[in-house]
Amino acid sequence: QVRLVESGGGLVQEGGSLRLSCAASGRTFSSYTMGWFRQAPGKEREFVAAISWNGNSRYAADSVKGRFTISRDNAKNTIYLQMNSLKPEDTAVYYCAASTITTMTLIDYRGPGTQVTVSS
Repeated sequence: QVRLVESGGGLVQEGGSLRLSCAASGRTFSSYTMGWFRQAPGKEREFVAAISWNGNSRYAADSVKGRFTISRDNAKNTIYLQMNSLKPEDTAVYYCAASTITTMTLIDYRGPGTQVTVSS
């Protein structure tokens, strides 16, 4: 069992930065691929970024490549999403997720989410 709690969301102006954190409980955290998804009002959930259990492999959606960076600290049971050059279209609820599948096509656990709002 893994419990996930996100933090770090908020309101930021276009071009600004935010750093999201996701704290996980559970002794098996380091065995999961971890990732971030987002969902804007009226839209489907969208994959943002993922990182392998050891941090050696990282994946990001084309829409955030070069702007967002995912990282993890297994000693702290935490993953991060550094978001730079934010755009209004990045506005969404951001969810942290854990999966035993590298591609995260199936999610085992998900946090409640944190709101990110980017004003123009």
